[in-house]
Amino acid sequence: MKNKNQISQKWLGKSCKNYKIILLCGASMMITPSAFAQQLQSEFSQDFTGADSFQDVSSDDTVTGNDSNTSSRRRAEFTPYIEVTQVAFTDFSDGSSDVLTYSSVAVGADASIETRRAQGQINVRYERLFGYDSGLQDQDFVTGLARGNYRVTRELSIEAGGIATRSGLDSRGPTAFNQVGNQDNVTQVYSAYAGPTVSTNISGVDFNAQYLVGYTRVESGDTGILAGGGAPIDFFSESFSQSANLNFGQQPGRALPFGWAIGAGFNQEDGDQLDQRFRDIFVRADVTVPLSSTLFAVGGIGYEDVEVSERDALRDAAGVPIADDSGRLITDEGSPRLVTLEEDGIIWDAGVLWRPSRRTSVEARFGRRFGSDTYTGSLSYQPNDRTSFNVSAFDSVSGFGSLINDNLQSIGTQFDSFRNPLSGNIGGCAFSRDGSSCFNGALQTAASANFRSRGITGTLSTRIGGWDAGIGGGYNRRRFFASDLGAQALLNGAVDENYFATAFLGRSLGSSSSIETNFYYNLNDSGIAGAGNVTTYGFNAAYFRQIIAGLSATAAVGVDAFEQDDFDDSVTASALLGLRYSF
Repeated sequence: MKNKNQISQKWLGKSCKNYKIILLCGASMMITPSAFAQQLQSEFSQDFTGADSFQDVSSDDTVTGNDSNTSSRRRAEFTPYIEVTQVAFTDFSDGSSDVLTYSSVAVGADASIETRRAQGQINVRYERLFGYDSGLQDQDFVTGLARGNYRVTRELSIEAGGIATRSGLDSRGPTAFNQVGNQDNVTQVYSAYAGPTVSTNISGVDFNAQYLVGYTRVESGDTGILAGGGAPIDFFSESFSQSANLNFGQQPGRALPFGWAIGAGFNQEDGDQLDQRFRDIFVRADVTVPLSSTLFAVGGIGYEDVEVSERDALRDAAGVPIADDSGRLITDEGSPRLVTLEEDGIIWDAGVLWRPSRRTSVEARFGRRFGSDTYTGSLSYQPNDRTSFNVSAFDSVSGFGSLINDNLQSIGTQFDSFRNPLSGNIGGCAFSRDGSSCFNGALQTAASANFRSRGITGTLSTRIGGWDAGIGGGYNRRRFFASDLGAQALLNGAVDENYFATAFLGRSLGSSSSIETNFYYNLNDSGIAGAGNVTTYGFNAAYFRQIIAGLSATAAVGVDAFEQDDFDDSVTASALLGLRYSF
């Protein structure tokens, strides 16, 4: 799979590569016991149904095979570029219809590698916006996405990934990610993770171990006016996370008619803001029972200890929490730790796994975890090398950084993605033959409080008849944990629900030009008292044209809208002209 701009480079010519970009700065990761078990069972059934065996990675020599399959060839690409644009926009909602303009200069690079040992993609972009005298502030943006894996030996590999993008601050305010110009309630997010994985077989028993560390940081920002005139929530600052997982087992039919696995893990995220801490320790055993050559009964049971806690904020003489200049609460380091969630005991789940071929996998589970019923599942369908369909139902306890990491790790090392041509921001979803993910739910709000996240996400990407298309959508429900005795009591038990959809469509118009369209929709229903539904949506279209070798031009138009109860609606139209030189 290639970045959406690498697809476009076929249209624009070899010297005009990768119009849309996306950077590394990756996300810390938390592997939950149920997800861990699903991975094990899928591996069991994959080999059971005749998956390809592992290939030697002692060298990076080209693999013989069909030349049309990029994964069978050694490939490495690197394209730096510089870009200048001029943008004009107007806000129809204020009645003035004044047209404002600004310029921007961007530098970036797109790189990918695909060999026997190494697979990865990184796309990074820095942009400087110049507002002149139009009332716009000068701004700096760094955006991008990356995933990679390097196999050191047959048993040892190193994984890394990251993201840099913009996120909403408070779910009660407008968050039009694709809106140009000055934006309230938007902040910059950086995150990165890396770690080794060991996979081997000892006397017929599969052995897997993994350790990952991650770091996530959020810059400050201004929420603007919020629904109900409420005060902003406490914003996430930065966190450090780590996870260690170990398991061993056998696939069905090796020594026993059923497959089995025993695993243990430790996950923790420590947040700087209010000394937030999420800790999860678990052990569990799983079985896979073949019901037919393609259908399996799966299940597991274990023990888990989950604890979420925080400290109070410093308070003034009247007992009101004190915030710093950025609007974040100042942690009272001497206050006792306040436990906001504490669950320990037996966990279990059971379900079915259907794998009629290596291109199709469906799994569904029901169980008990976090003190209540839990539902998880996945669907993966890849009828050919041009089409990929993925659905995931999830249930986990995490923080802001962990949720981004979970989404990031789901992306394959070669992915399709797009940027809004007007704002330069990353699209909501990234598509990959090996896994796809949407970041809309994770980036809707940057609250410092931990939460339980449940929902479903689906993606479809295809290339047919000269067209490249991708669709993503889903639902995410977050229930926040906060102490009634702490400074975030307002959030305790609040439920934040997010519905989203995103799509792109593009094609070549010949050897030197192409078009592309993008659409997004987002509805957020905050559980905080006084907050109404917030809806943002938009559409844009761009035309790309190669002028001479290395030099290309872009023309784009777009419309972005924002709606909220008790607030005036906002509709913004924008247009862009730009030039890019790729080295």
